[in-house]
Amino acid sequence: MVSYLSFLSPFAPFFVTFLLLFLLVEQISYLRKKRNVPGSNIILPFLGNAISLTTKPTSFWKVQADLAASLGFSVNYIIGRFIVFIRNTELSHLIFANLRPDAFLLVGHPFGKKLFGEHNMIYMFGQDHKDLRHQIAPNFTPRALSTYTTLQQIIILQHLRSWERLSSESPGKPIYLRLLARDMNLETSQTVFVGRYLSREAREKFRDDYNLFNTRLMKLPFDLPDFAFRNARLAVERLVETLSDYATQSKKRMSEGDEPSCLIDFWMQETVREIAESKTAPPRSSDVEIGSYLFDFLFAAQDASTSLLLWVVTLLDSHLDVLRRVREEVSRIWSPESDTLISAEQLREMRYTQTVAREVIRYKPPAALVPHIAMKDFPLTESYTIPKGTIVFPSVYESSFQGFTEADRFEPEQFSEDRQEEVIFKRNYLAFGAGPHQCVGQRYALNHLVFFIAISSRCSISSDTEPRAVMKSCIARPSFPKTAAASPYLRGAHVIPISL
Repeated sequence: MVSYLSFLSPFAPFFVTFLLLFLLVEQISYLRKKRNVPGSNIILPFLGNAISLTTKPTSFWKVQADLAASLGFSVNYIIGRFIVFIRNTELSHLIFANLRPDAFLLVGHPFGKKLFGEHNMIYMFGQDHKDLRHQIAPNFTPRALSTYTTLQQIIILQHLRSWERLSSESPGKPIYLRLLARDMNLETSQTVFVGRYLSREAREKFRDDYNLFNTRLMKLPFDLPDFAFRNARLAVERLVETLSDYATQSKKRMSEGDEPSCLIDFWMQETVREIAESKTAPPRSSDVEIGSYLFDFLFAAQDASTSLLLWVVTLLDSHLDVLRRVREEVSRIWSPESDTLISAEQLREMRYTQTVAREVIRYKPPAALVPHIAMKDFPLTESYTIPKGTIVFPSVYESSFQGFTEADRFEPEQFSEDRQEEVIFKRNYLAFGAGPHQCVGQRYALNHLVFFIAISSRCSISSDTEPRAVMKSCIARPSFPKTAAASPYLRGAHVIPISL
């Protein structure tokens, strides 16, 4: 060992000099990219500000937002990557509008293509992306949404009933809702997207695989046996294979003239019609491609919706005046004792409840940041060009607090017919994105939120109820339509029609 160290000792000054030179070059490179933009002036070697990002993420992004107050954007350096944080709404729109190979690409995951596979909507752009969005448009027509609303309500009712049982088993104890809400959303997605093709056994396996993927999504990307990332990737492959098989079954049913009962049926009905008319299959309609795109829908519908449902409970618990107005409106329009679900007409009449849903989305947008990567140098302003390779973070959260009259308050009236601030400040309402990748399923997502608010609000409440107990009471003692309480709407893989 001594001889080995003696051999290396003459080279030590060279190693130290090389290391110092590397650190100097790194610092100079950062400062050249930074120019006069607000941001850290000195960075840690390689790590940059990664420590503060991982240990105090909320504080980290708040500092970035504060730094961006003057120019509308700020910069930083994280694990060898230069980043730009966008606070200004118009600059965010500029990023969203320029998704193309010579400008920006979405970064759904640092290793997204390897994890999600080649057929993924996140990384599509240009005419191919436009054509695909046109193909999936039949999935969200009023007729299709009407089918989904029935399924959504059935599942919400079933899960609220199970939450009620949990509460009665442990009276006085709070219920941990995050995992319960996640399971409800997953079952909603399964049933709405591929409902009758999922057997009970397949449903459970599907849930296990999705949870395996979800819990290992952000682990270290070592694609080796028994590593978390490998398990997540294999889970995605199994899910896509399963969804591809359902695409095959749906095509067969639709070609035989069956009526659509879930999203994949509406999609395949249109695909079968195009094949019959042109005698050739349309592009991007192979079973594997359809399965991959369905997984994209599933991924998009999960954590964002779960976050919103949890914020509904939190915000209504802390704004009892809003909760009371929701209950009064819902009570006038729909009663659980009516033995019917909420109709499309009744849903439209719940105007205040819809303003609450929209305000929850504005006040607590589920995707606060939408990362992009600069494929080439891009002029952000007249005086600053984003360097190639930069990770750019347009902040949906910051835009949500710009423009609106009472932006810092939870105030559903901002979305009322009298004020219509969602129209006046439309460009600030970016929770569903903007540009070519704007969320195609936003009406479906909004309906889901409105149904959850309306149904969960129907509980006993008195003027002397303790504020913190109100939403717990709503969750613990909901009222249900008699039919929903008495009959299993989902029997195995098949949706049983409801007698309305």
